[in-house]
Amino acid sequence: MKIVIIGATGFIGSRLFSFLDKEEYDLTVVTRDVEGAREQLGDHAEFCSWDGEHSEGLDKIFIDAWAVINLAGESLSGGRWTEARKERILQSRLKTTHAVVDAINRAEIKPRVLLQASAIGYYGSQPKTTLDEDSGAGNNFLAHVTQQWESATEGLNKEVRLVILRTGIVLGTAGGALPQMALPFRYGVGGHIGSGKQWFSWIHLDDEVRAIQFLLEHKEASGVYNLTAPEPVMMKTVAKELARVLHRPNWLHVPKFLIRGAMGQMGDEMLLASQKVIPKRMEEEGFSFHFDDFRLALTNIYNS
Repeated sequence: MKIVIIGATGFIGSRLFSFLDKEEYDLTVVTRDVEGAREQLGDHAEFCSWDGEHSEGLDKIFIDAWAVINLAGESLSGGRWTEARKERILQSRLKTTHAVVDAINRAEIKPRVLLQASAIGYYGSQPKTTLDEDSGAGNNFLAHVTQQWESATEGLNKEVRLVILRTGIVLGTAGGALPQMALPFRYGVGGHIGSGKQWFSWIHLDDEVRAIQFLLEHKEASGVYNLTAPEPVMMKTVAKELARVLHRPNWLHVPKFLIRGAMGQMGDEMLLASQKVIPKRMEEEGFSFHFDDFRLALTNIYNS
């Protein structure tokens, strides 16, 4: 079964690649840097070069593919959100997704399914609401980006099953938010951010890739799915459990005004936002989370 992965060298993509490789899928990696990807991932796949923007040639790569998994998009972290950076964040998602949809539509033999990355940023900050897949969109920068990102799939041929992966904060030590969150604790200056009452919707990296495989193989699955653990926690709990698992103090709590002053809009939307998101559809359709408890998830991540 041929699976094409775009974004296979990223934090989620590289773990997904390893997971699917062990399941003996026929994997094709589409990347800007073939040699770098091969060095990172090994020789267990076909590697195809693509500029990330134009659909020419991509349709031929998709021939005979059973599925396309598109995880590509510029990282949200790594510096303040200047207007130029915000435009890159948006366009990196729109250009890639438009090109993928166009290439699938032009492919002589179309894939059965497109699994398209998205994020719970779609919901914005809604601290008083439990959010499922039917909840409305938010009204901040990340919400607007994510709405446009998902809308970029609207022209997909209706014969192709479409699955939108609205992913929460993915936890692992090789990337994502967790290493940055743990850093102050490692230096003995850890604590919660803001009031600590913000909801934090997370998912263990292993459950993330298991959920993607579930949706890949579950032929009735289509539409939007929240990929988050069933039990969101507050930031106070995040700080407490990080301190516990790292054997460090939890005392230096950072007020909102310092976060906003140091990080601007990025801090406001990524660290101070509150989202209590639940994976309603994943649970309804029979997916079983290995890590539904935040404490156990952190223990596994740092002790395995």
